Amino acid sequence: MANFDFLLFDADNTLFDFDRAEDAALRQVLAERGYPDDDTTRGLYLSINRDLWARLDRGEVTQSFLVVERFAAFTRAMGRDDDPVAFNRDYLDRLAQGAFLLPGAEALCRALAPHCTLAIITNGVARAQRGRFARSPLAEVIPYLFISEEVRAAKPSPAFFEPVLRQLGVTRRERVLVVGDNLSTDIRGALDCGLPAAWYNPRGLPNTTPWTPQWTFSDYTQLEELVLAQPSPLL
Repeated sequence: MANFDFLLFDADNTLFDFDRAEDAALRQVLAERGYPDDDTTRGLYLSINRDLWARLDRGEVTQSFLVVERFAAFTRAMGRDDDPVAFNRDYLDRLAQGAFLLPGAEALCRALAPHCTLAIITNGVARAQRGRFARSPLAEVIPYLFISEEVRAAKPSPAFFEPVLRQLGVTRRERVLVVGDNLSTDIRGALDCGLPAAWYNPRGLPNTTPWTPQWTFSDYTQLEELVLAQPSPLL
């Protein structure tokens, strides 16, 4: 018997290599519109996008505003007048093709799937996330994909987590483990809902937030041991 019945995984940079998918999609849409293919141009977009996602996490903007404004601000900064709605649509279509997984993610999920119900919980854009998930081998072993845009609430809000728990039929919250790389969304959201949390921290970053997960792990073997070891040395 596993130490948990349900594992709720964040998607990007927890299981999926979002940075690789983002870079490939961005290079394609920039090239299609004749933008320079250099670090300065891509860095400008990434900075604008990162700042807007941070504002979203703080509840200052909506996702529908973010996805268009990032390209509107980028084109203004570049002195161009490309349609930001079309820019975003084309970018998301390219991003949906980037089903790149982090090394070891597939093996981890295949090892855990016979013992626990696996689900993905993501604040990503549904147009891209559903395409990436469907193209990945994880679709074979993860039966649930919960996307904030479709739930109509985002992590870390309990308004996101509570419908997820209801749909999964959770009766014992201590048997649910939330796994993610983002302290302010994944870990905070779990703790606010009374759920155990494991922070994926492969780079060994310091935790400078008020949210302290029950466990921190830097590689997938540690997580597999936490979930499957009998009795777990970490529980």
